[in-house]
Amino acid sequence: MAEIKAGAASAGDGRKRGIAAALVAALLLAGCTTSSLEGTYGPTPTVAGAAAPPPVDPEQARIGAEQHPRIVASYGGVYHDDKLEQTLARIVGRIVAASDDPSQSYRITILNSPSVNAFALPGGYLYVTRGLLALANDSSEVAAVIAHEMGHVTANHAMQRQNKAQTAVLVSRVVSDVLQDGEAGKLALASSQRTLAAFSQQQELEADAIGVRTIGKAGYDPFAAARFLQLMGRYAAYKSAGSVQDKRPDFLASHPATPQRVEFAIRAARQFGAPGLGEVDRDRYLAGINGIVYGDDPSQGFVRGRTFLHPSLGVAFTVPDGFVLDNTSDAVLATGPDGTALRFDGANLPSGSSLAAYLDSGWVNGLDTSSIKTFSINGLEAASARAEAKGWVFRIAVVRAGDNATYRFIFANESDTPGLQRAAEATITSFRRLTPQEAASLQPLRIRIVTVGAGDTVASMSARMRGVDRPEDLFRILNDIPANGPLPAAGQKVKIVAD
Repeated sequence: MAEIKAGAASAGDGRKRGIAAALVAALLLAGCTTSSLEGTYGPTPTVAGAAAPPPVDPEQARIGAEQHPRIVASYGGVYHDDKLEQTLARIVGRIVAASDDPSQSYRITILNSPSVNAFALPGGYLYVTRGLLALANDSSEVAAVIAHEMGHVTANHAMQRQNKAQTAVLVSRVVSDVLQDGEAGKLALASSQRTLAAFSQQQELEADAIGVRTIGKAGYDPFAAARFLQLMGRYAAYKSAGSVQDKRPDFLASHPATPQRVEFAIRAARQFGAPGLGEVDRDRYLAGINGIVYGDDPSQGFVRGRTFLHPSLGVAFTVPDGFVLDNTSDAVLATGPDGTALRFDGANLPSGSSLAAYLDSGWVNGLDTSSIKTFSINGLEAASARAEAKGWVFRIAVVRAGDNATYRFIFANESDTPGLQRAAEATITSFRRLTPQEAASLQPLRIRIVTVGAGDTVASMSARMRGVDRPEDLFRILNDIPANGPLPAAGQKVKIVAD
């Protein structure tokens, strides 16, 4: 949570709806999931009289340039690490030369985000998070990701999708402004949405095929794409463990299911031959990521297991067993095993203002005013209340940690389960100020590359992990070791997470 952002008390339907919407949307939104180099890659004429590269389409260049600062800001800025940049530059240069359009220039940015993500914008803007680079185990896997995103660029997917989206917007307007039959309108809109989703899925598979073909031509292991897709699936399952997942098929999903993409990538790789061909470049890649920040950036606070600590703000709290914390640039989110969701952020309140009055100032829809109470938490002034609106039950608390530092806890569930009340009480009562010594001692976690020794086991290596939940599970995922598989042989390099 880079900074505390919350408006002052205000009425208004948009703000009231925002509580549930923010909780639900923040838990469901995702990118092209399949931090600092920022450079341009492509043809550079070095011979007198050599032809210059073809000009970039002005409209695509405009869109990319316009969106680039927003992307960087929303993902925590650019991550700078000379060694990591050199590692990625070597990979990128190799696959640009083997791509379908070597004349295309690319601007590649490593984003300072722990999320595992990569995506492309029109005009050759490519992005990869440091979280993805920490998860990858060799150069061929990163090459597969970058080549996939290059495929989106060379196939002009961004502009195609924009045109398709404009058609969907037009359909929506027709539904709302012209059609009188409500059911017919809903069917028309749903059909448009499914078409747009299917269009995106087809794009992803097309980019997968381009990516596999490109890394194979570049001499990398063409099976790396399938391997990394499976690894991302394992990591996503690890991150979501303990939270309630919707098991219903999502017909509007913009990406094909991971098993489908893995099978497709394997078929594409077999065009080059059987597994075992091509370069993986593992040791050099691991040397390149040694020491990169893992997880939260210091400026955004730290998640340590079930505890969130922010050295700059000087506060901390702990969620109950079974909850999974997610630190974002705007707020700290968490989900529990019974479907309870949490959002922690800040409230812009004048010094000395009444916390109870703030709860009753109109920003909480469906507030039970009789439930408002004031109390003290670890010497800090606090107030709480209950609300119920639009199918959601809320437990809300505000805590003042200083003259100009007030924080909000918003818990929500679709029903008033006993777990909702217990989670709210346990989390809120854990809120406290950090001592100066605690704040000063907090350091970011980093990926450390270590050598397996004689007698080492998965258990002994996992015991060296620090600051992470379920360390053995994460150690296996970070090193792509199967659930019951043995540790690599002595002398091999592996990743751990440590201070």
